[in-house]
Amino acid sequence: MNKTNYQLLLDEIIDGIVKNNLCPSLLMHSCCAPCSSYCLSYLVKYFSITVLYYNPNISPEEEYYKRVAEQQRLIRELPVENKISFVEGKYEPLKFFKMAEGLEDMPEGGERCFKCYEMRQREAAEYASLHGFDYFTTTLSISPHKNAQVLNETGLRLGEEYGVRYLVSDFKKKGGYQKSIQYSREYCLYRQNYCGCIFSKRNQVFVLKRNGDYNG
Repeated sequence: MNKTNYQLLLDEIIDGIVKNNLCPSLLMHSCCAPCSSYCLSYLVKYFSITVLYYNPNISPEEEYYKRVAEQQRLIRELPVENKISFVEGKYEPLKFFKMAEGLEDMPEGGERCFKCYEMRQREAAEYASLHGFDYFTTTLSISPHKNAQVLNETGLRLGEEYGVRYLVSDFKKKGGYQKSIQYSREYCLYRQNYCGCIFSKRNQVFVLKRNGDYNG
């Protein structure tokens, strides 16, 4: 079964925007500053962007606020012509843990992660619908560890449910992931070594210990 080329579809959407001299409003869910760096620099030329930082999966609490601060700093420092706005969603770790019940031992990149995608994308879809955005999307597809097919299928389904267009993406394409690493170096961004939840952190510790690189 062939997978959809979501980057090609995004290119077609952008071509239409440019051709019609438009600047639609876009609510971009961001998982972290490093991942958003390329996505923002790429899309801000075509959209009026508001970043929604909604990540109740992140643990511990001090890690969450550290990532929020980095996201806000990046937005302030990016040299872009169009203003990028910022909205911080609620920090609801108990909501994440309830969602993850029974899935605690699932491998990274499996069903627990898919439900986490949906939880965060649903918040973005609802916010975008309530506040009249033309599109919503997420930065998550920039990661080589995230399933772009599942992300886009989920986003499109939620877009239909909430009556707002989902901007499809596969931001890792066109060297997007490598560019995000370059931006992280350029802006000295804090680049975490685990996705965010305690389960991903546990998995990262296991990998580091297995490779003999764990210093904790």
